[in-house]
Amino acid sequence: MKIRDLTELAARNLREAILRNSLTTLGIAVGVASLVAMLSLGVGLQQFANSKLSSSGLFNAIFVSPHQEDRLEAEQASSTAPKTYPALDRKARQEFAKIPNVVEVYPDIRFNTAVMYRDHPYMSWVAGISPSQQNGGAFDGMTGRFFSSGDAHETILQIQFANELSKQPASLIGKQITIRYAERQALPAESAASSNPAAGSPAKSSPTSSADSDQGFGLSPGFSVVPKQMNLQIVGIVQTDPAGFGGFGRARVLIPEDLAETLSATQFNDLRAILRGQPAARTYDTLTVNVRRPSQVESVEKTIKSMGFSTFSLIDASNNIRLIFGVFDAFLGIFGSLALVVASLGIVNTLVMAILERRREIGVLKALGASDRDVSQLFFAEAGVMGLFGGAFGVLIGWLIGRAISFGTNIWLQTRSLPSIEVSAVPWWMIVGAIVFSIIVSLAAGLYPASRAARLHPVEALRYE
Repeated sequence: MKIRDLTELAARNLREAILRNSLTTLGIAVGVASLVAMLSLGVGLQQFANSKLSSSGLFNAIFVSPHQEDRLEAEQASSTAPKTYPALDRKARQEFAKIPNVVEVYPDIRFNTAVMYRDHPYMSWVAGISPSQQNGGAFDGMTGRFFSSGDAHETILQIQFANELSKQPASLIGKQITIRYAERQALPAESAASSNPAAGSPAKSSPTSSADSDQGFGLSPGFSVVPKQMNLQIVGIVQTDPAGFGGFGRARVLIPEDLAETLSATQFNDLRAILRGQPAARTYDTLTVNVRRPSQVESVEKTIKSMGFSTFSLIDASNNIRLIFGVFDAFLGIFGSLALVVASLGIVNTLVMAILERRREIGVLKALGASDRDVSQLFFAEAGVMGLFGGAFGVLIGWLIGRAISFGTNIWLQTRSLPSIEVSAVPWWMIVGAIVFSIIVSLAAGLYPASRAARLHPVEALRYE
């Protein structure tokens, strides 16, 4: 049978039982719509997560820390001479900056402070913010503005901390706060020697000196802690802590990075270095290395590890993130496909009823020379047409459902003063895949009716009333 004749017969048969065929097609559309709506939620959430992480620059960042000995290295060090690793200091920072494809290297400076506002103290953590972090998503929708320069005496407060200072956080813009912190000052060599019993001199106690030690430590020259304070102007209020990974505690007071470095505030790693008997030279707890593209993270990370440092990047965990979203999409696809499987039963019912109603027509076709294959192709064509139109209409309904979910979600977010997001996405591959899947399911549902129609004997079919 020619394709033209097959198409005309299939179209005529579909028109003759238009109500039943339309309901069957609508059932397919509902199944496809449920599949598309569920998958669009998974894809939309995945795209939202990727866009937020990409805009924050975390996929381009490598977080470097001093080398941490594992258990095997500790056992080897106990039996042999201990192995020394390079310090994460200014020299290491300069070496990282020379690595190809590295754009920026900045430290994670955090320290504890007492914030004075209207003669009331508030304990908080202060973090230095690099100018490049302004492009991250954490500062989107902030109240106020970013720092005017890298060393400006300005601060951006985290919203929860701003709420503690005032019931109207926006009114804090332009006002001043005072931070009190502990400044780290290196001791002169002779002062350190006199305070170190291992150097052969009597120990002198000093309440602010970190160079005091018990007999046998043999520490190198230490540093003193001097109380300092500084006035800062509030220029902005941000929703979250944008200081990234690393650090000790969440920062609620943000200051420019250059200003944070000039303060020489005592940090957690200073105390750790003294307790370990390491030199009192200034080191960093962590450094953030930004590269040009995420594809270059792995090579730069290997280079830094070969220099004797420990590293971490989100690329290391991205495979697990993709796996989680893959499993999530698979579950959504399975549940969405159940409705399409139920709709396929409607196709079977419709075509079986068509066989009973058109047995005489099938007998005439066979008497005129139509083969079993021609008859089965006719029923396959009808099933395929219902699958095609049902899939296309279902994609449209699924897209509308996704848009409705996004609209309702954004209304709910706006009532809580949160930014709008897109929780649903229907890419082109989902449209094509849904229509093709609908046609395949429809053809599979038409296997039994087509086979049954092809097996009809022409004489018995002609005698059927």
